[in-house]
Amino acid sequence: MTVSTLHDVHGPLNDAEVLRIRNDFPILDQDVNGRPLVYLDSGATSQNPQSVMEAEQEYYEQRNAAVHRGAHTLAVHATDAFEDARETVAAFIGADSNELVWIENATAGLNLIAYSFGNASVGPVSAAAGRFALSAGDEVLVTEMEHHANLIPWQELCRRTGATLRFIPVHDNGTLDMAAAAGLINAKTRVLSFTHVSNVTGVINPVAELVALARRTGALVVLDACQSAPHLPLDVKALDVDFAVFSGHKMLAPTGIGGLYGRAELLDAMPPFLTGGSMITTVTMEEAGYLPAPQRFEAGTQPISQAVALAAACNYLKETGMDRIHAWEAELGERMVKGLEQIPGIRVLGPESGVPRAGLAAFEVAGVHAHDVGQYLDAAGIAVRVGHHCAQPLHRRLGLNSSTRASAYLYNTTADVDAFLAAVAGVRSYFGVEGA
Repeated sequence: MTVSTLHDVHGPLNDAEVLRIRNDFPILDQDVNGRPLVYLDSGATSQNPQSVMEAEQEYYEQRNAAVHRGAHTLAVHATDAFEDARETVAAFIGADSNELVWIENATAGLNLIAYSFGNASVGPVSAAAGRFALSAGDEVLVTEMEHHANLIPWQELCRRTGATLRFIPVHDNGTLDMAAAAGLINAKTRVLSFTHVSNVTGVINPVAELVALARRTGALVVLDACQSAPHLPLDVKALDVDFAVFSGHKMLAPTGIGGLYGRAELLDAMPPFLTGGSMITTVTMEEAGYLPAPQRFEAGTQPISQAVALAAACNYLKETGMDRIHAWEAELGERMVKGLEQIPGIRVLGPESGVPRAGLAAFEVAGVHAHDVGQYLDAAGIAVRVGHHCAQPLHRRLGLNSSTRASAYLYNTTADVDAFLAAVAGVRSYFGVEGA
């Protein structure tokens, strides 16, 4: 592996070190629209270091075969690589390897959980699976800041089972209303599912407090770690959540791979979601028996090379240091927000500067549509995201239809942020709305 060997593992990241890190990401060394690329869209998808791309290529060049099926040497090597990757990724989040299910992405993981609970709610179920069954009178609780992936699967589960979906509101600054949360979690609450970090406001939710509220009533806790697993140290056992999901493409890995953590006893008790080959013990023409987790949730051919690449990505992040990455991104996020607050006509969504946040900032430019802002920045070589960021309810709560979001990662420098701020400062005058 070619990464991180130059990094000072004892100190925080700094611009000089980040400039060396950027050498691991060949895609960043290019001009866009005649300007050096400033990539600030890692909240949507991150870039791949050379070592991750090499790991996937090496798999195809040396080991490609079906896993858990063949007896030949290549199949054994492929299976070893696949399961070694599971151990690496599980360890990265503080889990045991039998508690990590491969999924396409976090959306797939949340749908898996919701559909499994739905399967437990209809037809004959085992006694163990009965704990996941929902019906009228039960409640599923989410927050007002969820992106659609952690909202719609629960909407559909409630529609199918008759359970009621409720949500914890947010304050005007985007932080969670914990007083309301304490009142909403009650004996009817069967599931509490919430994001660790908001993909719009950068708010980092108080996981321990929310878990404590859920434990009072016995509700299952699902953590959406899409925006936390790539950016800060994550230990699912220490957080005491029952389930957690994350996407590989947001943490330096390819698309099409992610992880679902579940406590082993829960995964083994849950009904399968997708069924077919590779997840069974015996099959007759009338019925089938299922393997224990994680295989019971991995029907069909799995994303093997992507799993190997995700493990390489976890190694890269671990070698760089998640504490140091988090600290650096917090610094960049603060620099973004403080800078945006100084630009007339800009409204930053979420907490003001000085309040801890992730390394992202979404904002509104008065008088200019977010799509126009994005195009203006793109002309300057700056890549950001525009729209509702798959979080329409939160935007509606904050009085907007869309916003512009800049999101940093370990390969962004303070110069990137300053270039972004300088460009944003010119948006309103360019569109002739300055002073309006």
